Amino acid sequence: MTLAQAAHGFLSPTGVEIAFLLVGLVTLGAALITVTTRQLVHAALWLVVALGGLAVEYLLLTAEFIAWVQVLIYVGSVVVLLLFGLMLTKAPIGRSPDADSGNRWAALTVAAVAAVALVWVVADAFRATWIDLDGPAAGTTEVTGASLFRHWVLPFEALSVLLLAALVGAIVLSRKARADADTDADTDAVPAAPGEEGAR
Repeated sequence: MTLAQAAHGFLSPTGVEIAFLLVGLVTLGAALITVTTRQLVHAALWLVVALGGLAVEYLLLTAEFIAWVQVLIYVGSVVVLLLFGLMLTKAPIGRSPDADSGNRWAALTVAAVAAVALVWVVADAFRATWIDLDGPAAGTTEVTGASLFRHWVLPFEALSVLLLAALVGAIVLSRKARADADTDADTDAVPAAPGEEGAR
């Protein structure tokens, strides 16, 4: 039993642990609203709240580098990309009846099973591990970079290739859609022959 484990327990939570629980509840509520609302813009904005709550949770766990990566990449890039996608595709601003596919119970079942499995795996893996919140930060850039490029180089590079493939695929699909739109516009712009106008 470590000193941190002996000093703290579930019946004597510290201020950081209470803040972690409260922020977690807010994040969970924002995530539930994200997947249940029928307004796409509101769903994207509530997703910002959920991802921002996760960043605060990382900060409370002294993982400052992961927290700022969460803010920069997910909140600052992914959600902005979603909002631009909604604007460029002329998605409905109000309530959208197409946002509900009718598979809520199946989705709820899958989500509940995944949540139980995730909680069980994390609790089993870190059952005897405690984070000393009063000690040196364990999630600094130096510590995270050393662990990432020493033990996780291959998965990191595989993820880079995956993201590159997704980027190339998005470019190809957007160029194909633009070419199809230009072809349709040219077809509509072709004037009818004089004989065809008389037949009409």
